[in-house]
Amino acid sequence: MQFIVIFGPPAVGKMAVGREIEAATGLRLFHNHMAIEPVLAFFPFGSPSFMRLVDGFRQRLFEEVAASDLPGLIFTFVWNLDESGDAEFLDSACRLFQQRGHRVAFVELKAGLAERLLRNRMVDRLDAKPSKRNVQASEQNLLDLERYRLNTDGAIPLNYPHISIDNTALSARAAADRVIAQLDLARRTVSRVADAQTIKPDPH
Repeated sequence: MQFIVIFGPPAVGKMAVGREIEAATGLRLFHNHMAIEPVLAFFPFGSPSFMRLVDGFRQRLFEEVAASDLPGLIFTFVWNLDESGDAEFLDSACRLFQQRGHRVAFVELKAGLAERLLRNRMVDRLDAKPSKRNVQASEQNLLDLERYRLNTDGAIPLNYPHISIDNTALSARAAADRVIAQLDLARRTVSRVADAQTIKPDPH
């Protein structure tokens, strides 16, 4: 099993690249807003109740996947690299997989601010993340987060494999192809449907 953490600033393309990796390899995508959006219907972002519910769901999902026969998991996260709590959370998640003998890797995405402001308005992002549909507010949040260190200078503060990709000018599929190649991930194989005698093509 492979556990991949894709991190980088908001609207850099973490979910989009994760979807392409999922389609090509069968690893399951758990983008962070899959935990965030349901809780926002009940509690404000960052409140104690919000944090307990989001953290609890993520923890249980990591535990269940690590103990399962799934091929692996892709998790996306905006990581404040100067915040020790973020590093401790990610390290704890990685150890759930590592202690079972699974592989762990970090994928860092980087893109210029102008490009990320454009991606912040993309339909796929707004469809998957209702809280981002107030584009003016989400753009302001994106700009506010610029004061934090959301990309590295070359190394992460955790002892796991780490690759960095500048995807400013790359499509999500092209970035995913680089991840797949650098992590030596197995792609889905063609499958034969016996009764129809047809072959399902590899989407890539």
